[in-house]
Amino acid sequence: EEGGVGRRGERERSEEASAERGPGAAFHMFVLMEDLLDKLKLLSYEEEALRRHNMRPLSRHYFALPTNPGEQFFMFCTLAAWLITKAGRPFEQPQEYDDPNAVISNVLSELRSF
Repeated sequence: EEGGVGRRGERERSEEASAERGPGAAFHMFVLMEDLLDKLKLLSYEEEALRRHNMRPLSRHYFALPTNPGEQFFMFCTLAAWLITKAGRPFEQPQEYDDPNAVISNVLSELRSF
């Protein structure tokens, strides 16, 4: 019962925060994902990143909705590694079962060095 009350309170605060930002705030993440996808397409991510790893193209809302966190995390790491390499830095492609904390630490470390 206590957990239910806490979650309800968090949900109400989240809804209040969305209302304060305006009615379109709830859809902002979808707009950001569509912009991201457009930019990835301009960089030919489908040919260069996805085909190399035998992955499917992203949907318009792939990262906007939490559907399969493990798969989404691996896709994020794959794209991050590809983008870092595309920017001219050698970066080892993470494997699906690598420690997530180590992978993120490596990505952040590389981005800080830019």
